[in-house]
Amino acid sequence: MAEEKVAPPKAVVFDLGKHKSKKIKKLRKGEGPLIDEVMFAIDDLKANGLVDANAQPVVVVVREKSSPRNPWRFQ
Repeated sequence: MAEEKVAPPKAVVFDLGKHKSKKIKKLRKGEGPLIDEVMFAIDDLKANGLVDANAQPVVVVVREKSSPRNPWRFQ
């Protein structure tokens, strides 16, 4: 009885770049323009047959854009 080795599914990672904290909070809630961007990319991958039709996003990489600091303000 030989055991069949099943390859793990390929991970799809979306790097959305730097965005403001408000957009990131909306993304975590499943709202806003960033989730629309992720869903559009997934639909495109499904249409091209690169991922299974039942695929769901698992990993999303986002960096929070640092807010500008006032140089005249004392810390």
